[in-house]
Amino acid sequence: MIDVLIYRDPRESTAKCSLTPLRGKPSIRFVPHRRDRRVDVGERTLLHPDGELLTPADAGRPLLLVDCSWRRLPALLGQLDGVLVRRRLPTLATAYPRKSRQFEDPATGLASVEALYAALAILGEVRPDLLAQYRWAQGFLDANPQLQ
Repeated sequence: MIDVLIYRDPRESTAKCSLTPLRGKPSIRFVPHRRDRRVDVGERTLLHPDGELLTPADAGRPLLLVDCSWRRLPALLGQLDGVLVRRRLPTLATAYPRKSRQFEDPATGLASVEALYAALAILGEVRPDLLAQYRWAQGFLDANPQLQ
């Protein structure tokens, strides 16, 4: 199994977070962000919108997912030590009904659990257990059959 590290902003609501049900799953570890602590992540593939396209060739590295709002991403990344290989997901359809009162929703973008599921599927590890408690799982899978 691919080792997954989820570096999580504690400002984000755990009640609304699509990743919360994944606590305790095999090969998935959560580390909370703290401004006073640096975290050594080693060498990992970082899911990042500015990276090269994620491909099965990236399967040899552990995965890092930073769970925070887009505007907080630079601050959280600044607390990480290690070699981060930026990779982005292909354009996929989300099933999550996003709605923001502060910002216009982007044309693309996934719920965190959707992004993690997609990344692992692309890397050759299809994990239906990750979507077991995700309310919109079937809609996500129906919209992205290439991930099954």
